[in-house]
Amino acid sequence: MIKVCSRLFLLVAIFFIAYTQLAKGQHQPRHDCQSRCGNVTIEYPFGISTGCYYPGDDIFNITCQEDKPHVIENIEVRNFYHSGQLRAMLPRSTVCYDGETNNEFSALWFQLDNLSLSTKNKFTLVGCNAWALLSTFGIQNYSTGCLSLCDSPSVPNNKCNGVGCCRTDVSIPLDSNRLEIQPARFENMTSVQHFNPCSYAFFVEDGMFNFSSTEDLRNLRGVKQFPVVLDWSIGNQTCEQAGSRNICGGNSTCFDSTRGKGYNCKCLDGFEGNPYLSDGCQDINECTTTSTIHKHNCSDPKTCRNRDGGFDCKCRSGYRLDTSTMSCKRKDFGWAMILLVTTIVFLVILLGVSYIKQKLRRRKDTELRQQFFEKNGGGMLIQRLTGAGPSNVDVKIFTEEGMKEATNGYDENRILGQGGQGTVYKGILPDSSIVAIKKARLGDRSQVEQFINEVLVLSQINHRNVVKLLGCCLETEVPLLVYEFITSGTLFDHLHGSMFDSSLTWEHRLRIAIEVAGTLAYLHSSASIPIIHRDVKTANILLDDNLTAKVADFGASRLIPMDQEQLTTMVQGTLGYLDPEYYNTGLLNEKSDVYSFGVVLMELLSGQKALCFERLETSKHLVSYFVSAMKENRLHEIIDGQVMNEYNQREIQEAAKIALECTRLMGEERPRMKDVAAELEALRIKTTKHKWSDQYRTEVEHLLGVQVLSAQGDTSSIGYDSIKNVAILDIEAGR
Repeated sequence: MIKVCSRLFLLVAIFFIAYTQLAKGQHQPRHDCQSRCGNVTIEYPFGISTGCYYPGDDIFNITCQEDKPHVIENIEVRNFYHSGQLRAMLPRSTVCYDGETNNEFSALWFQLDNLSLSTKNKFTLVGCNAWALLSTFGIQNYSTGCLSLCDSPSVPNNKCNGVGCCRTDVSIPLDSNRLEIQPARFENMTSVQHFNPCSYAFFVEDGMFNFSSTEDLRNLRGVKQFPVVLDWSIGNQTCEQAGSRNICGGNSTCFDSTRGKGYNCKCLDGFEGNPYLSDGCQDINECTTTSTIHKHNCSDPKTCRNRDGGFDCKCRSGYRLDTSTMSCKRKDFGWAMILLVTTIVFLVILLGVSYIKQKLRRRKDTELRQQFFEKNGGGMLIQRLTGAGPSNVDVKIFTEEGMKEATNGYDENRILGQGGQGTVYKGILPDSSIVAIKKARLGDRSQVEQFINEVLVLSQINHRNVVKLLGCCLETEVPLLVYEFITSGTLFDHLHGSMFDSSLTWEHRLRIAIEVAGTLAYLHSSASIPIIHRDVKTANILLDDNLTAKVADFGASRLIPMDQEQLTTMVQGTLGYLDPEYYNTGLLNEKSDVYSFGVVLMELLSGQKALCFERLETSKHLVSYFVSAMKENRLHEIIDGQVMNEYNQREIQEAAKIALECTRLMGEERPRMKDVAAELEALRIKTTKHKWSDQYRTEVEHLLGVQVLSAQGDTSSIGYDSIKNVAILDIEAGR
């Protein structure tokens, strides 16, 4: 009797448990279910045999073929995810063209039933001059597609951007249960057939296909299937509709599927496992796990205490947990709290005082920079620039801090030169460009006017042989001007200095003279407002790597109004170059620059300084020395030995005559710079012509001999060279 009652009680208990599970909807798999198919793990609600998968939908019935799991329509599955997704392999659709017709065409369609394409997929087409259409069928039909064009396998890049490959997002209606892919080619596209005979359309998970024009346009690297993410869910009800009948197990929660129907399950925080099993979600022991995601953050592992769904850091008696460091601190009260409050109050007061001092200092610095700006003529500069006519220079305003960094704190090793206008430093800007920074002399108030004047003058000039002004800084105690950096020093350095080897040939010197003369002619005649340089000298002529002349230092220059031919100004210039008429009368005109240029031309010819106290009393000034040599017919004695040769004596003598004309005492007797530039240019043409003529004559004499030419009749006449006191051949007729 007792045995019968025991068996009856056992059957009732089994029936009650089964009824409870069915009432809640928690169907559970058998314990002997196959859990693997090849290398893929099969977990509930998916299963391979009856009783091992959730019976509510056939999509959970997995067929294991050749050690590969498959769902409906023989779709191979690579991974199952509890979150409501699986990764499957779907075939491609192909269309091939044999030059006249499509000789291969395969449009694919998929019956997904209760599976849905995830938005993580891309609808992709690979091919040239092709298009692909995606159609879905359900309660609401939907179509989309893309177009790919190209005529060469050398696609500009390997991006799927419509050239050889195109793609579009997969955002089909949730109720779609049938999909169709149909690729197509434009007809008569024989130009691409040899490298792209086929076009392919397919779904692929985003990031799982990288297009390569050289590998994919021919045969898609032989790939016939691509990974695709499919969404699945339990039933057709939401979590709210299913209520307690959902199949989510213990320590899990239900969430509505992104498909728009059905639901999925997930383990609660602190648990892991299969949420679709009644006891599938197990507690994670954060104190012992090696997973970095779920590991505890207690500073001392000994204080970690595991609990269901989490952990605690337990401190021993007398200690408290510091949540910022997750470490145990001794419980301190009283004086420690007072000290903490006092420290905080002190820090607040200190920060407040520091903030106020910083604001006052910043305001004071701003006011000081503004004072310097006004003191250095910032207002005057703005006023003159706005009223001086059209400007050719974009003047940039540099900061005081930027100038300090560029010159390394105005380091003496950065000094390029010093003169009457101030000091010039080599500067390196943040973009690594090298500039020349000109700093006025401290305490010389007249320099401010000259610096502002230089900015004003250079703003009117746009010439390749004038040093370019890049900007200025007026926030410092003395103003700064920033110029382009000219690499090869001044003409004075090349002629008289020790920095450079004086190897300027006659051609170099003549070209430099022409460039300077042309620049001065431009300033006098072609600038928007006529400009007189007023300090033309070899120290103000810079040379770049190509020995191209750059006229610099316009601090003493003056703008001449269009209705005036001369100005009355305070005499300013450099001894040795200063126009004597301007010195005596104070009347400034363009002939003053002509005189200074004549001195520069004499320096180029003789290689001697404009003013030298080592020469005789009557010849200390180069002009007097030059005039005396010309009158006494001994010009060859003062010409630089590196300049004169047997081929250029006449040209040098003509250049010397031009220099004498430029340095006449009366300004009205001097030529204009425009005429000087033209004469020098004509002289260069003549020099070039002589050079070729002399080379030709030398070659002929070398081949035939001088006697042969004499026998045939020499038309040259013998003349006398007054420069070297020797006889010369007159070949003027042959030039």
